[in-house]
Amino acid sequence: MSTTEGIPSQARPATPEQTSAAVLATAVQRDVVTVRLPAAAAYLAVLRTTTASLAARLDFTLDEIEDLRIAVDEACCLLLAGVAPDGELSAVFEMSENTINITVAAPSTTNHGPARDSFAWTVLSALAGQVDSWTEPDGRQAISLVKHRAHGVSA
Repeated sequence: MSTTEGIPSQARPATPEQTSAAVLATAVQRDVVTVRLPAAAAYLAVLRTTTASLAARLDFTLDEIEDLRIAVDEACCLLLAGVAPDGELSAVFEMSENTINITVAAPSTTNHGPARDSFAWTVLSALAGQVDSWTEPDGRQAISLVKHRAHGVSA
C-alpha cells in the first residue's frame, strides 16, 4: 500500500482503460426510433399506435400511455394546420430507462410555431409534462414532448 494513496495531489491519474470503463458504466442507454410518413391526418393513427407501443415497452402506466397518445395527436394536429403541400411528418422517439422524448416535425407555410398561450399548448403541457417548439433551419416546425415514467414503477 502506498502512503500517498489518500492524498489527492499525489494520487495517480486513471489509465485510459479505467476512464473508458467509467464512461461506459455511467453512459445512459438510449434507443431511438424514427417514423416518417405523409403529413396528413389519415396517418396519425400510426403515430398514436407507435407512441403507445414504445411507452408500454418502458413500463409506463396505462394512464401515462393514453396521455402520450393524446399529446402526440394534439402536437401533430398543431403542425398539420400549417403544413406545406406534399409535406412529410417525422417523429423521433428517444427512450431511456424512465423517459420518452418525442419530437414531431413538419414543413410549414407559416413562419411561427404554435402559440404557447393557446388552449392546445396548455393541454400538451398537462399531458406530456415538458413541451417545447421551434423552427428548424430548413423551415420545418417542431414540437418536443418529454414524459417521465411515474416513480415506483420498475422495468
